[in-house]
This record gives sequence, structure tokens and C-alpha cells, in this order.
Amino acid sequence: MQVNRCGWVSEDPLYQDYHDNVWGRPEYDAKQLFAKLCLDGQQAGLSWITILKKQENYEQLFAGFEPSLIVEFDQDKVEALMLEPGIVRNRLKINSIIKNAKAYMAFVEQGNDFSSFLWSFVGESPKVNHFENSSQVPAQTPESEAMSKALKKLGFNFVGPTICYAFMQAVGMVNDHTTDCHCYGQY
Repeated sequence: MQVNRCGWVSEDPLYQDYHDNVWGRPEYDAKQLFAKLCLDGQQAGLSWITILKKQENYEQLFAGFEPSLIVEFDQDKVEALMLEPGIVRNRLKINSIIKNAKAYMAFVEQGNDFSSFLWSFVGESPKVNHFENSSQVPAQTPESEAMSKALKKLGFNFVGPTICYAFMQAVGMVNDHTTDCHCYGQY
């Protein structure tokens, strides 16, 4: 039986599973949001499937995306990560995860809730769009521009407005499943 999915999904079973079971589902856990934000930053200039196929390696090599452990990564650790074929070996991107962990820790150590902060950009609940096809979906929005600016002010990087919008879609802040997709309206 043919299942209709959003137009950006390929025939790759990993991609289909991600689309059907992860993408667009609301995520509220602060550390899961941190991990996803870091992974979306790794996507810059690449396709998401590239990062998706490397996600387990990132999780293993970056201490399960536990910010309190990542902040301890030193230059020797960065050099070791640069030799790992299971991730994107880009020094700026590797360092961005460490920088983002430091920004995250500084933010939460001040008594802030990272999840509430991020969800504030969509008014605390998922924004459901009604696009007929993937070509109508924007690459960025005023909300993703505001999120990008706020994250950069906190010290995060690889969080431009396009990355922030992809992140917002992925974690269900914005539900952009197209109206012909079998996932449309599920959550």
C-alpha cells in the first residue's frame, strides 16, 4: 500500500522512519532539544539524511549530548574527533557543539529553563501549518529569525534562521507535514 509522505522524504527506510516517527512530534525535554539543535547545526551545507545516518556516532562521541560532559572537551578531544569517520569532520562544527554546551550550561545555571525558552518562540504550543506541498514550506520565518538572534546572543553558533526553522520543524514547534501526508494532523 502506498503511503503519502511529505515531498522531501526519499525512499530510504531510515528517512521514512524519521519522518513518520520523529519529525514534527513535539519534544519538550531540554536535553533532547539541545541535542537536536546541535545535530541540526551539523547539517549546515549538507542534507539531513547525511546527519541522520551519523546520528548514533554523534551520540556516542559527544557523551550522549550531555552538556555538562561536553563542556569538558579540550583541544586533544577535538583533535581526536577530527579523526572520527563517523561524524562530519569539520573543526568549526565540532567546536560548535562544545560552544553550544557551554552556552547551554551558562543559561541553565542562571536558573533558566531551556525548553520553555525555546518553546516561547511559538507561544508555548505547536504551530500547525496547512501547506499543500513541500514547495510552499518556508526556509525560515520571523519566529526562526528571532530564535536565531536570541540563541546567538546567548553564545550558541550554527544556529542561523534556516537551521532554527529546520529545528523547529523537527521538534514539533512547527508542524509542517503537508496536507496530503499521512502524518498531517496527528499531533
